Amino acid sequence: MKHVLLACALALCACDAPHGLDSGAAQSPLAPANLPSFFDCLRENSVAVVAAHRGGPAPGYAENAIATFEHTLSQGPALIEVDVSRTRDGALVLMHDDTIERTTNGEGDLRDLTLAEVQALNLRDENGDVLDVHPPSLREALDWARGRTLLELDVKRSVSYEDVVREVREADAMGRVLFVTYSVDGASRMARVAPDAMIYTTIESAADLDTLSRRGVDLSRIVAWTGTDEPSAALNVALAQRGVEVSFGTLGGRDSWDARFQRDGHDQYAAFAETGLQVIATDEPAAALRALDASDGVDGFAALQCARAS
Repeated sequence: MKHVLLACALALCACDAPHGLDSGAAQSPLAPANLPSFFDCLRENSVAVVAAHRGGPAPGYAENAIATFEHTLSQGPALIEVDVSRTRDGALVLMHDDTIERTTNGEGDLRDLTLAEVQALNLRDENGDVLDVHPPSLREALDWARGRTLLELDVKRSVSYEDVVREVREADAMGRVLFVTYSVDGASRMARVAPDAMIYTTIESAADLDTLSRRGVDLSRIVAWTGTDEPSAALNVALAQRGVEVSFGTLGGRDSWDARFQRDGHDQYAAFAETGLQVIATDEPAAALRALDASDGVDGFAALQCARAS
């Protein structure tokens, strides 16, 4: 059914495009005007979008770096997942670890450095090679992403939701970011801080949605993170029946699904999407993009049609 619906959106035929999808969408950035509508469109049309873990690092491209984000988007439309940490002087920067040795040419704890000191560092790629790029602030990333794509903000333990929300609002970016939380409690707290936020949260069963609803959380602003073990078609269907979109991760190192797909065939990304996924979070965004594009039955990336329609 997905292929029929999306083909109608692009084909020069008499059929009407569903949910406002149209043939110009393949030329658009992944920059929807309305996030709940965008995710509804993905779910209603059985379309999956790629999320690039830590921005999509690769040889010559560091994690959490704007040059890396640009490289990822040069291969196709993807959400960009980033890690938000805090410096000694209270600035919000993109950095995954509490220490800086793995990802930069410096040493020590991030919390002991000022923003200026952090941004004087050079980032390393996944092979440890030092690059001529520097850690960006959250504000720089938010400004860069405007009109290009959506950012998924993984807020580290040293950072409060309130501070990140304040920065996002100052950048006029609330409608183009998603906040990553790891529990129903975390999602409930995030929703209290920013009721208009789009939120990822771990969902183990449809009953978790009842808990969120009782706490006043708008389920149209929830995307269910269902882990990295194996997609559950039954859970995905149950969540879809409640109007909630599903994210799943193929990431995770040498034992991950990404690694298995490299051995067994990248078409497995599309097979996973067919279980009812709207977001596939991956360390291999280029491979996932190619696989989803090859399987969606339309000319161009299907997710872009929902971006245009939203």
